[in-house]
Amino acid sequence: MKKCFVFLFIIFHLAPYAQQQPKLVVGLVVDQMRWDFLYRYQDRYTAHGFKRLLAEGFSCENTMIPYTPTYTAAGHSCVYTGSVPALHGIMGNNWYDKAQKKVVYCTDDFSVEGVGSKTAAGKMSPRNMWATTITDELRLATNFRNKTIAIALKDRGAILPGGHTANGAYWFDNALGGWMSSTFYMQQLPAWVQSFNSRKLPDGYLQQNWNTLFPINTYTHSTSDSNAYENKLGGVSNSFPHITAHLTGANKYEVFKATPFGDTYTLEMAKAAIEGEQLGKSGYTDFLTVSLSSPDYVGHSFGPNSIEIEDAYLRLDKELASFFTHLDKTIGKGQYLFFLTADHGVAHNPGFLADRKIPAGVVDNAPVQKALTDGLQKKFGIQGIISSYINYQFYLNDSLINANKLDKKEIKNFIASHMLQQTSVLAVVDLENLANETLPQKLKTMLANSYNQKLSGQVQVISKPQWFENWRLGTTHGLWNPYDAHIPLVFMGWGVKPGKLNREVYMSDIAPTLSALLKVQMPNASVGDVITEVIGATPSSTNLSGVKK
Repeated sequence: MKKCFVFLFIIFHLAPYAQQQPKLVVGLVVDQMRWDFLYRYQDRYTAHGFKRLLAEGFSCENTMIPYTPTYTAAGHSCVYTGSVPALHGIMGNNWYDKAQKKVVYCTDDFSVEGVGSKTAAGKMSPRNMWATTITDELRLATNFRNKTIAIALKDRGAILPGGHTANGAYWFDNALGGWMSSTFYMQQLPAWVQSFNSRKLPDGYLQQNWNTLFPINTYTHSTSDSNAYENKLGGVSNSFPHITAHLTGANKYEVFKATPFGDTYTLEMAKAAIEGEQLGKSGYTDFLTVSLSSPDYVGHSFGPNSIEIEDAYLRLDKELASFFTHLDKTIGKGQYLFFLTADHGVAHNPGFLADRKIPAGVVDNAPVQKALTDGLQKKFGIQGIISSYINYQFYLNDSLINANKLDKKEIKNFIASHMLQQTSVLAVVDLENLANETLPQKLKTMLANSYNQKLSGQVQVISKPQWFENWRLGTTHGLWNPYDAHIPLVFMGWGVKPGKLNREVYMSDIAPTLSALLKVQMPNASVGDVITEVIGATPSSTNLSGVKK
């Protein structure tokens, strides 16, 4: 009788209690995905990809990036820390390090070595990121009994979302033609990764060549295939079919990343990770972070109005459908929490817009910078006043300025006067005196969220909408404008009811919202808010994310 009572207690109390948390959280960041791509090609999306996501999920339609410049590393960091560059320390993909007097890369770590490949691509870790991530906080909440696995073709797209405590972060190495990691995480690749690499899938994808999924004359959302706005894939052709089968050497893998097959490969790796790491079966909430880097490579090469991008998203829609089906079967429908977002958006090609009478342009930055450098030398009598210009910021050589007793304010004014003469420039801002600058409050806030006394430059250049520096073919991103800062955000699965929200929310709100859903502490530099409309659909529970199932 006593045994029967215990059995009934477990069935009716502990089992339902354990279901109050998802078995797995999957975060999918689509690199360079504009918000409107959720809808632009919807007439040919399948019922089980993006359409399923919107039908079953909760979409925050007006999600904005709260800082500038808008780059990949800063975006992934913001999504997972709930913070901004001013606080988490990832200023962009690269920035000028004042102490080292050189440009540094976001995930550089020369104290570690590559695992799986001994190239410099392995000297990477999250040590430059000062804050914890939601993935870190979940690991802390479970006393490190759950798992976090992070995957992306780009090192920064895997390393930063995985946080400081990931069980494994994997990125693509051109020399290897497969997935690698670093000694920050492990001493050798797990057997399942080695087995996956042995399949040499990128070589097989390249042999298929890249042609359109549908007849090319049906791609009515895009500019004609052969035009003057696009780069040539692999230096060969900017039009379909893209012949990749003949490529050789490490360069072929660089081309591979700029095809939709990169998404297929990454999601296949994600499926392998679920099996290889037994994600969702630990008895705690595991976390899988996936970043799809190929849309960014394709977009940079061809632009958002290209047939290549349209075809890439039609193919991605099918890959998403396959991935959702896999999650349903392996984890269980309703047992995983999924969210999709982007690290930034992207601008149209300036030439494409100018040809359609929309104000846009490109400035050749080299002569502008040379004229400024020469002017400063003539005015103040010394060389080297500017240490670096990167991320639209001028870094001044403070030690040189102080040693020569120069007037720093006068130098800043000289730079501003010179740059304001350029057609492309909208404003020049003294970041050290941002509070006194006359700017729209929203733009001032974005600049403040990116300013760090140790890591930022002193003078910020703000370009006119749709003006690029040195980028005539394809496209780029990085500015405050909505085309770069308006991103998708859709939650689906465990604890989420279908819905749509049109009020403005921010990229920095994602991690606090996940923290509230999972009932764990938000990351330690988080400045975002919980999106309460998403949380309102959550089952009531006082359970912590770590109850043994």
